[in-house]
Amino acid sequence: MYDCVLKNAKLIGQNNEVYIAIEKGKIAKISKSSLNGENEIDLEGKLVLPGLIDPHVHFRDPGLTYKEDFKTGSMAAANGGFTFVMDMPNTLPKTNTYKHFKDKLKIANDKSVIGFGLHAGVNSFEEMVKIQSLNPMSFKCFMDLETDDELDEIFKNVSNLDNNPILSLHCENKEIIESQMIKIKKENDENPAIDYSYVRNAESEIASLKQAILLTKKYGNNLHVCHLSTKKALNLAISNRISYEFTPHHLLFDNSKFNDLGTIIRTNPPLREVNTKVSISDISESTIMGTDHAPHSLEEKTRGTWNSASGIPSIEVVLSLMLTEVNKGNLDLSLIPKIFSENVAKRFNLSSKGFVKENYDADLIVVDLDKSGVFDIDNFYTKAEYSPFEGMSYKGEVTMVICNGDVIMDNHDIIL
Repeated sequence: MYDCVLKNAKLIGQNNEVYIAIEKGKIAKISKSSLNGENEIDLEGKLVLPGLIDPHVHFRDPGLTYKEDFKTGSMAAANGGFTFVMDMPNTLPKTNTYKHFKDKLKIANDKSVIGFGLHAGVNSFEEMVKIQSLNPMSFKCFMDLETDDELDEIFKNVSNLDNNPILSLHCENKEIIESQMIKIKKENDENPAIDYSYVRNAESEIASLKQAILLTKKYGNNLHVCHLSTKKALNLAISNRISYEFTPHHLLFDNSKFNDLGTIIRTNPPLREVNTKVSISDISESTIMGTDHAPHSLEEKTRGTWNSASGIPSIEVVLSLMLTEVNKGNLDLSLIPKIFSENVAKRFNLSSKGFVKENYDADLIVVDLDKSGVFDIDNFYTKAEYSPFEGMSYKGEVTMVICNGDVIMDNHDIIL
């Protein structure tokens, strides 16, 4: 008898409902015939998908926990269907030393209700050698914060680390941003919120990625582009065989949203003009979805065009947003497990995750494609008190999350 059996489960690509047996945190057997378990859950034909994996979150722990912490962030992730997340290094202190990386590992181990990995910040070669012993998911470089000489040194050092680890990039060009800021401030004494998107314009992302490609030709780096937002940058990534991730806000909104929501919608890179942006139709078999879940306090989000904080919390809504596109006929259902689970597991070497297969981790979610509703931030677990998705209608949602064989979310109740 198995620890747990999911009865009458629907899998993508199979006509018949199946039984999924879980034993010691693993998927032990998938069968069309009846299986018995100490705990049996009848899914009544609902869809089972691999647990979602988010390669890009900002859980703000340590140092900025008034915005989010690893407990609230991981609860929010579970509520959205995620069973594994990868946290970014721009906390306080930055996760760019062996000590700070090790400290954050302990924090996450103590607080997280789901699986996690940590990205590391770049530093001296000697320090990154030490960090690498702790198995970071990647080394993260914010290109908009570095000079050309510094970038050259970073790309060289990361390429010389053992096994050439992934170098994750925030692609915006420092010089373009600084020159655009001077130009646009001169043109208008009172800048509306939308001007932020013209300072950090599409060309900034494209130029930054071109620079990264040139440096990679020099040093042979293993690149991954975070929150890719423009069509031209997408074409560059594809033609150079560079992995990339999309966010829901860059896919669904354009910069006219500034006129409705002001600085609440501010993020880096910003929303793009409609003729330059990526869209749902750009999602392909090789796409990775990342939320860039980045909460701030409401006060920090409303300090005016230039002083407001950049970041959008979206980890609790992204799956329903994409399932809504499936229900509209804009996205094929078969792409959902690829973009949320399979592709990211392969890219970041999570060898036992990302698939509903025997001997893989029992990280699973149950989805009701017909369940509809309206996003209400009062029902979210994140500490963020704002969302650009508030009040939007959706169709399709996660109703159960199983992580490491245990039910941790059932009808949006987190089970600790």
